[in-house]
Amino acid sequence: MSQVEVGKPVPDFTLPATGGVELRLSDLLGSQHLVLYFYPRDDTPGCTTEGRDFTEHYARLTEAGATVLGISRDGIRSHERFKDKYGFPFQLLSDEQETVCELFGVMKQKTMYGKPVRGIERSTFLVDRDGILRHEWRKVKVPGHVEQVLAALKTL
Repeated sequence: MSQVEVGKPVPDFTLPATGGVELRLSDLLGSQHLVLYFYPRDDTPGCTTEGRDFTEHYARLTEAGATVLGISRDGIRSHERFKDKYGFPFQLLSDEQETVCELFGVMKQKTMYGKPVRGIERSTFLVDRDGILRHEWRKVKVPGHVEQVLAALKTL
């Protein structure tokens, strides 16, 4: 599967999600835009801050016609604990096999404690109602990021 490109359709995918369901991209299209945010790990400081920012602005995001979904390589049980602990109003998807992470090109070599590790580069993607990738943010810095997503939503 090749990587996604802005202005082109996002290939269909299915991932397990919190709440004991599987979500298929094609089932979500039509009535809402999708905000897909990829984050490195559940319940870590930066990922918690990012999830809380999306939660804080959740009403504005949904009013702008978007569904928010968080994606990481953590398993569903970890996602359920993370979601419950912070009261996230959106679903978290598990990509333990890294297939969707690879599709979106978010798997990168990083350095942790001086050692190379492979992990998710914090990234967000805005997919319109028709399944076309409209915006991407890579190497996301959390402060102010959700406002950038909201501004992009208003252009759709």
